[in-house]
Amino acid sequence: MLTLHNYMDFVDLTEYAALTYQVSCDGEVIDNGFIPYPDGFTLPPHSENALPLAVHIPDKGKCFLKIFYHCKKDLPLRSEDHLLGFDEILLENEDSRNQKTLAMWSDAPSNSTITVQETDRHLTLRGKNFTYNFNKLTGLFAAMQYEDAVLLDKEMEFNIWRAPTDNDRKLKLDWLAARYDHCMTNAYRTEYQVTDSGVTLRAKVGIAPISLQKFLDLDVCWTISNSGAVTLALHAERNTVFPELPRFGLRLFLPKEMARVSYFGMGPMESYCDKHHAASHDYFSSTIWQQHEDYIRPQENGSHYDCDYVQLDGAGIKLTAVGAKPFCFNASHYTQEELTEKAHNYELHPCDSTVLCLDYAQNGIGSASCGPRLAEQYRLDDASFDFSIRLIPEKA
Repeated sequence: MLTLHNYMDFVDLTEYAALTYQVSCDGEVIDNGFIPYPDGFTLPPHSENALPLAVHIPDKGKCFLKIFYHCKKDLPLRSEDHLLGFDEILLENEDSRNQKTLAMWSDAPSNSTITVQETDRHLTLRGKNFTYNFNKLTGLFAAMQYEDAVLLDKEMEFNIWRAPTDNDRKLKLDWLAARYDHCMTNAYRTEYQVTDSGVTLRAKVGIAPISLQKFLDLDVCWTISNSGAVTLALHAERNTVFPELPRFGLRLFLPKEMARVSYFGMGPMESYCDKHHAASHDYFSSTIWQQHEDYIRPQENGSHYDCDYVQLDGAGIKLTAVGAKPFCFNASHYTQEELTEKAHNYELHPCDSTVLCLDYAQNGIGSASCGPRLAEQYRLDDASFDFSIRLIPEKA
């Protein structure tokens, strides 16, 4: 049964809206149709009533029911069948995990092995199809090459900063005082172990602003499989004397030719932890340029919330990032430094890379430009947290 509540003040819903439904599983539509009103069914203003709706729910997969409300007749400002809105409901089943995501965490059997060459500063890992260079001083990969394709234009970064939004106009003063926009990453100890299935790299990492004490301690573990997949698992401890973080995650500079993005998460418009009611869960695909929200005053934009995976491709190579838990991402041809520095959108200059940010979380957007401080549940102020994500390169 589907229980409906009519929030309108004067109109019976049955006279105003026609209903359709859609059931999806892991981003694929498996059922859809029209929802008729039974004979005698009414839904007066501010009342509730139940409609019969039987849908098939698979035993496995992340399944959603979407109810769409369409204008029932031509009105002065809306035509018949105009979409008035929708509701999205997560359906319960035996295993609600995205099965495509689970498959991405499995390694195909491989007879190849990885060799490791060590210097004072770097570890060079060579497998059958790849060569990765790991910086022992940062705990991050400095270069990655897969099947003769260069994956990184520059070294990976642990990412803290975001271009302040209009609503960050007060909070950004605290962020700038903490120098979150000028942070350094240092690995104090790095070690590795070669196994039958690949290589494990472990590092103790600290993140600190220039000239201030560190505010993050990270226990970092990278696992590189013989196939070339790279998995990050880290535990973070935050110095709570510092203000809440703008964001935390990884930033990758990919070749600009990797200009298409596909993902399962909340879209198609930008979405954040406290700003996503217009979005819904689905599989989406677009160009990197289409991801950009062109605010007159440049600022953080284009993120997608509650994502299971994202894939970028172009120039014969593709890179998939899949989370152990839902994560946020944005992909852009503008760096956060460019968006921070420029005062008007016409001043922006794209960089020579595709910038991919894979975030454990971002601070919420909130309303502090003209309203109260961001609500506690949307602040990125955890004293500790865990983040795990897997990078899978493939030939396109």
